[in-house]
Amino acid sequence: MLKLEVRTSPSVAMSWLAPVFAVLLTVACGALLFLFLGKSPIDGLAAFFWEPISNLQGWTEVGVKVAPLLLIAVGLAICFRANVFNIGAEGQLVLGAIAGSWVALHLNESSQGGALMIALSLGAGMLGGMLWAAITALLRDRFNTNEILVSLMLVYVAQLLLSYLVHGILMDPEGANFPQSKLLDDGFLLPILVSGTRLHLGIVLAALASGLAWLFLSRSFSGFKLQVGGMAPLAARYAGFSSRKSLWTSMMICGALAGLAGVCEVLGPIGQLTPSVSPGYGFAAIIVAYVGRLHPIGVVFSSFIMALFYIGGELAQSRLGLPNAITGVFQGMLLFALLACDVLIHYRIRRSK
Repeated sequence: MLKLEVRTSPSVAMSWLAPVFAVLLTVACGALLFLFLGKSPIDGLAAFFWEPISNLQGWTEVGVKVAPLLLIAVGLAICFRANVFNIGAEGQLVLGAIAGSWVALHLNESSQGGALMIALSLGAGMLGGMLWAAITALLRDRFNTNEILVSLMLVYVAQLLLSYLVHGILMDPEGANFPQSKLLDDGFLLPILVSGTRLHLGIVLAALASGLAWLFLSRSFSGFKLQVGGMAPLAARYAGFSSRKSLWTSMMICGALAGLAGVCEVLGPIGQLTPSVSPGYGFAAIIVAYVGRLHPIGVVFSSFIMALFYIGGELAQSRLGLPNAITGVFQGMLLFALLACDVLIHYRIRRSK
């Protein structure tokens, strides 16, 4: 008979091995799921974990999905380390997409684009995400509201605002009444890194954000103060560290990165503003952040796994006839598997008579 025994101290090794076990457990549960659905587990798992990386085209498509997931997950990792539970990155992504595309569409009428125009659009997207995150930060700072509820509710406000704009003033008058903006000229689109694919500059920006976030958290005094404020608020207060500054810093960084992810989607693979600018990247990035152990480098690997789920879900729909909810099912299984495996950080399995 097996039982759980409390460890004398948390296991550092298990804290890093738990995400690996969670991925393996997700694969095992996925095989059972395909079996219960009457599909071949081998074909199903191949669609999720092999076919997306079986050729160069697949690798680049995975990179397209990794870019927004990594950008948002890095920002969320900083927020969560500061004990600020920002659940509204999806809304900040949407506002970044709106602000960046608004600037790009207006510049598109009088300019042929170029590096400066793209930079202005990216900056506008980051500013839009920061302003949307500032609403949550302000309400918590001044009125001590719960940032989880506020940031989550603002997601729906942002989505309704996006729907209003693409059905109204931003709708393409020559778009056959479809709710979408005009297509941007090539001069406003992010450069393609691999010819003949959709892999764009956003993946470079995401990798750069991950590296800078690692330097900020592990090599700067400001990052140290932010983490102390999250792990030990009383000690931070005694040391004279400002909890308000940690709140605003983490929220602004997360909002800027989420907004950058949104505008990169508009200037990258989509090329215009649409109501479906995000398939839920802001929520999926929460799982990515925790699977990556809230580490700016760890989220690189977890964002790759989550990108496989998105591409694999699309392949499972087209080749196995499964519903589009299969992607969300795999995301949920990964989250619950991680929660189950995290038990082993504080407990060990023992055999008892």
